[in-house]
Amino acid sequence: MWLLAVATTFCGLLLAPGFALQIQCYQCEEFQLNNDCSAPEFIVNCTVNVQDMCQKEVMEKSSGILYRKSCASSAACLIASAGYQSFCSPGKMNSVCISCCNTPLCNGPRPKKRGNSGTMPRAATLTTLLLSLLVILSSMHC
Repeated sequence: MWLLAVATTFCGLLLAPGFALQIQCYQCEEFQLNNDCSAPEFIVNCTVNVQDMCQKEVMEKSSGILYRKSCASSAACLIASAGYQSFCSPGKMNSVCISCCNTPLCNGPRPKKRGNSGTMPRAATLTTLLLSLLVILSSMHC
């Protein structure tokens, strides 16, 4: 029972209204192929607890590939990406692909290939931290 109280308190502290979650994304409008706006000057802080995802739109036009990047709420981004799924045909003229992601600066350049060691999402990190704390506390209690 004591362990449950500690775990509940710990979760309450993490999810309290004062615990703000903020993500950084790249933000730009329609840059050409040679400049996909993934430079430091395009990094913005998204609105705390509202814009929890980064959005990336790639449009293939006769003039070249255009990029649009921004912060977005998860609902708006997922609806937009689902709505444009039928228009996404990479390599074809007039293709429009919208993708959503939820890690810092994930709408930037494609990361270099480096095996299977990717970054762990924030929720998984918090879960791992909580489970580790529970294991430590339970071993101390027993």
